Amino acid sequence: MRQPITGYHLDDEHHWVAELVCGHNQHVRHDPPWINRPWVTTEAGRRRQLGTELDCRKCDEGAAKDRL
Repeated sequence: MRQPITGYHLDDEHHWVAELVCGHNQHVRHDPPWINRPWVTTEAGRRRQLGTELDCRKCDEGAAKDRL
């Protein structure tokens, strides 16, 4: 199920995590050549992606929310 990004935070290993409107979190790494997300490396880039929809597998699986 596609869900929009509402914010971001860093995990314990300093990787960016997108916070989705559904209450789930999803890592958004820039790790070329496997994952190409250069926008995640800057504050302006992350801000531009607010509202972008990501495929939330946790919603598809009926998982509990990651946050309240």
